[in-house]
Amino acid sequence: MGSQEVGQLLEGCLSAAEAHQSTPLSEAHRMNYCHCRDSLCEELASLLQEATEMKWPFVPEKWQYKQSVSANDKTNLNDLISKHLPQLLNVLKASIMAGEAQSALSVVFLVDRFLYWTDESSRLLRITRRLHKHYPDTPIAPQLVIRQARVYLNSGKLQKAEYILSNLINNSGTTGCWIYQSETDRVLVQAVSVQVRGMVLQKLGLWLQAAELIWASLVGFYALPQPDKKGIGTSLGLLANILVSMNDEDFHALRSNPDIDFSLLGDGSHRLLSAAQAAKMAVVYSQYTSLFVLTNVTAQGTCLQSYSFSVECPASQRQTFLLEAKEAFAIGLLTKEEGDLVTSKQELHTFLKAAYSLTVTHKWLGTPPEVVTQAEQACHKALAHFYEYCHADTQNKDSLCTEIMHLVAQVKHLLQVKPFPNSDKGSFIPDSYRNIKDTFVNFTLAGFSKIIKRFQKYHASVCETAHTNCTTKNESDKAKLCITGIATTIGTLSSIANGHGVNVSNQATVTGKDRSESESQSPEKNKKQNAQGFNSCVGSHAIPRSTKPVTSSSTGGSCSEEFELVQADIETQVDQITDVVDVGRKQDVAEGAVQSLSQLTFKTSSSSLSDSFSSQSSWEIIPADLKSSTNGKPQPSSRSKAGTIHHSSSQDSDGSFFLLETPNSETSESALDHTYKDHVSGSKAKVMSKLQPLENIKPDEYAETEVDPEPVKPATPLKPSRAEQCAVSETSSESSFEELEWNQSGHQHNDVTNTENVSVPQRKNPLCHSCLNHSNMSGVPARQYLLSQQDYQALLAGVCHECLLKRLHSDKAQFKLKGHGTSHSALHLKFSKASGLWTARETCVYIGEPMGMEGKQRRAIWVQFLHQEERLSSYVGKDYIKPRGIQFHLKDVERQMTAQYYVTEFNKSLYDKEVMAQIFYIPSEALLILEGDEIVDCVTVEPYMLGDFVKLTNNTGRKNNSIQATEYGIAFGHFTYLFSYGQEVVVDLQGWATANGKGLTYLTDPQIHSTRIPKGPSNFADRGLMYFVDEQHGPECNGICELLKLPPLTTQPQALPPQKI
Repeated sequence: MGSQEVGQLLEGCLSAAEAHQSTPLSEAHRMNYCHCRDSLCEELASLLQEATEMKWPFVPEKWQYKQSVSANDKTNLNDLISKHLPQLLNVLKASIMAGEAQSALSVVFLVDRFLYWTDESSRLLRITRRLHKHYPDTPIAPQLVIRQARVYLNSGKLQKAEYILSNLINNSGTTGCWIYQSETDRVLVQAVSVQVRGMVLQKLGLWLQAAELIWASLVGFYALPQPDKKGIGTSLGLLANILVSMNDEDFHALRSNPDIDFSLLGDGSHRLLSAAQAAKMAVVYSQYTSLFVLTNVTAQGTCLQSYSFSVECPASQRQTFLLEAKEAFAIGLLTKEEGDLVTSKQELHTFLKAAYSLTVTHKWLGTPPEVVTQAEQACHKALAHFYEYCHADTQNKDSLCTEIMHLVAQVKHLLQVKPFPNSDKGSFIPDSYRNIKDTFVNFTLAGFSKIIKRFQKYHASVCETAHTNCTTKNESDKAKLCITGIATTIGTLSSIANGHGVNVSNQATVTGKDRSESESQSPEKNKKQNAQGFNSCVGSHAIPRSTKPVTSSSTGGSCSEEFELVQADIETQVDQITDVVDVGRKQDVAEGAVQSLSQLTFKTSSSSLSDSFSSQSSWEIIPADLKSSTNGKPQPSSRSKAGTIHHSSSQDSDGSFFLLETPNSETSESALDHTYKDHVSGSKAKVMSKLQPLENIKPDEYAETEVDPEPVKPATPLKPSRAEQCAVSETSSESSFEELEWNQSGHQHNDVTNTENVSVPQRKNPLCHSCLNHSNMSGVPARQYLLSQQDYQALLAGVCHECLLKRLHSDKAQFKLKGHGTSHSALHLKFSKASGLWTARETCVYIGEPMGMEGKQRRAIWVQFLHQEERLSSYVGKDYIKPRGIQFHLKDVERQMTAQYYVTEFNKSLYDKEVMAQIFYIPSEALLILEGDEIVDCVTVEPYMLGDFVKLTNNTGRKNNSIQATEYGIAFGHFTYLFSYGQEVVVDLQGWATANGKGLTYLTDPQIHSTRIPKGPSNFADRGLMYFVDEQHGPECNGICELLKLPPLTTQPQALPPQKI
């Protein structure tokens, strides 16, 4: 059944649900329902009855809980659903029209997983919400509630996903009117919720914490009376991917955890070998489902390929591991044949990843270059089609899928992928994989309960930040988690900005339906509607907006599901004035509430925050002026010209869509400097009753980020425009990276090394391939960006920050993306502050169209690449408008990951003191775009995020006291100052936060003042530290500092022993 037919049937069901109240029930409807129900085959009718009776919280596979699997069990539910989907959707529609809510929701329950893998969860969940509004006392399966959390995770709405998951974990799976048949069913729901929450932390780049949660889910799945093989396989596969990205220090901490028995994964001698073993076990556990085998075997191949290049891999064994990786990728590609229908975005993406990874493996095994080149070209074409597939209308997806799989088949033919011996007809793995032995594990329900209790206070705190507003007939059910009763209104926040540090341009009225769809299932769908704007303020990126007003039906209901869009005027420090208009009208949110902020209402302690964080809480127009207290002292600034609002979005800062930029602030000389501080993500929002032309809007000055272009000269004071404005930051009008003597600091010490004339010996990093082998990575060849085989080996094994910058830094070579809508081979670079290493993977990247957000320094573009952490998530690239050297991009990543390192340590202190809040920095990575073996472009990438943005502090003395979350930010700065022995402080805090500071805060685009490295335009060094100590923090500690028992701040700080950087 094609995608277009499925879409049409679902639209019919949705229309029936929407027309429910206006359409009287008749006997004809009742008879039609009985006829459709009776037409189901016996197996489906039995499943439907069991679903209605709430026999299980998740629809089980036949093989899922059986140790001995018969031939009849080697089938998948999706195969049965796919074969009978038209009949099931007819039953769904007939049930809705006949008023048979329980039957309708049971059908939704049965088809949910199949439609998720065919990218149709958005419409199905809208139907679910409609039904729940009309029949609030009808049970909804936990599987559907967790599905909503998965959708939020994929769309970048992490706070909402965390809220749902924390509720299920903290309340033993309680949700709405659902009745559990046994306590072990509750354990299963908790285990799945913990697993998905581990995926949230994986997306945030918190590998150790993510691995600990995934391990906890393994304990839950193993501890069931009949272990859940599907759950175990999924968790093992996730663990493998996490271990690949984790640094060795975190891996040692994981292995040393007394609650984790690593013998499950063999001897655990090496992180990547343990990851490969986990992936292989996952393959065996999920061998009867082609998608799971493809996913896990590709993870296994990636682990083996990565290990073959590691410093620890003996040269004599390198080819052996490459051959094992080759076999793994081939197994994945053989799970489908050309002509087989593939309707899953994840499956298509993983096929492309396996095909490209196999091509890379063949290259290193010595396959003729012309064959490798042809296979690479086929992968490039397929990725371009895949990008189009992600944004295509339903009717075009089938043809694109066919073309993608045809190109995958070409790769298989070119690389001579042959079938493997397989004696089990129902299995998708070779016989050689069946020799893996089960390892005895002593996981118990009591042990799982003990693990859950450790996180109880934290999950309870997350639950407290929101409330449900769904009304049921039973008063006792009001506090229970419900699929439509989750509201995400956080209220008005005076500093409003739209995602990912870029200003919004060309925004127009957006309906609840469009907005919710973009936020939930696939934010890329809106790229086709409008590649020029985002909405929801904050962090990394926001929702793309249609350039034309759209409308949708409006209905009321007991569940508050309306959106609120505010019109904001923001003055930024750039050369032109532009404005962002975003005005919404009352819309029905129910149909898209699954994807909207409107379902989760966060409690606020500040009225100014409460309105802006709820960009979707209501279509009413609300004022959003910032009324935060500020430090009255004048702020020094050496700007030569005032900044102005830049209507296009600068993606330099990941903090918001409404940004305040600082001209040319990328001039920092240090690896920790904020090299591109183009904006301050705050705004004074001015709300209008109707949409006005952009040229009619006069922005008010808001927050500015200060940059010091001439650190030696005294700065002139900057007079803030309004006493109540928050976070004025310094900027420099004309300063450039090239004008400074470029220096860098060694890892964990104060040595300064000039990249051109090394006068101070560089301290060697024992984990760095170049330091250990004195490879060409330490030298600069005549064609600097033409990579040799030694360069590849060094990058794939891992090189320290100093060696990488020595090799790639140039004051002459400048890069800027030359085109969009093209696929390229690339090196995907990740940086770990803990190890000081950059590690690369060979990948394929598609550079999509601009997002319509452009700042003074950089612009935002859509990016899709094969080795992205979350296959179903969107990623945003940041490219400098003016050509810049690669070092700019690398330092952008290094600075953000340094802040992440600090905040991770801070979170440990919070948890140790039972302060139930967590702060995260969005991970940033770099892509080196290749033509052949030569670097031709560079772009930084990070996950697409949704949510309302707030600026807590700036980089001098200002802070937003209207938000309690600022207290946590100030305490974080206090902590980093002590943690670094008074040498560094992380400032300019901006991102997503709840008003009371509890629960989760996501930050982006920091600045760091440091005396470890030379003073620069955005690193005020001693002066910056004094700004923080004397003004932003002040002489008195706040309540969070006192709870953490942090020593008082002085110019000669008392460090936090035994911790150090």
